[in-house]
Amino acid sequence: MGVIVPVLTLVFLLLTTVSHAASKPRMILVGGSSQSWKVPDSSSNTLNQWAENNRFKVGDILVWKYDAKVDSVLQVTKEDYDSCNTSNPLKQYNDGDTKFELENSGAYFFISGAPDHCAKGQKMHLVVLAERNVPGGGSSGDRDEGGNPKVTPVIPLAKTPAPAPAHNAAGGLNVGSGLFLTAVAIGLAMA
Repeated sequence: MGVIVPVLTLVFLLLTTVSHAASKPRMILVGGSSQSWKVPDSSSNTLNQWAENNRFKVGDILVWKYDAKVDSVLQVTKEDYDSCNTSNPLKQYNDGDTKFELENSGAYFFISGAPDHCAKGQKMHLVVLAERNVPGGGSSGDRDEGGNPKVTPVIPLAKTPAPAPAHNAAGGLNVGSGLFLTAVAIGLAMA
């Protein structure tokens, strides 16, 4: 019994730490580097391709870095995205260091406010993954009038499989390794 209590404490701490780290919002630099918000240099190097290779979740914060003297970021409807219409944005940013929180699951559309930049490919469409409803969890906004969890449709991101993560991309413990370590600790305690 003397070994089980410390092991159970360790298990609790590991699971709590892993769970807390997984729920933190991420600051995501659009395009993966500063000054990515620009007319793409080729059709094979667009922000849509970057967005397709990433997974976004509710609470993530997108960060754009750009020259505010010559450009801006517009959040628009799908129709305005498709037609590159800059005259009626849902939101407009022109500070050069734009931060945008992804507050809901679903599709988001962004275009450049600079003349002709959208038509030349400076635009981005991304999809935020739906949150999983956990019984008894979530906020009242996650429930319908009857108190039942809302069902959110998930839109497929791409027809091709996602690329494998880079070796040691997480840079530390993740849910899988935490559970593995927990199993090892329990196994050692029982031995």
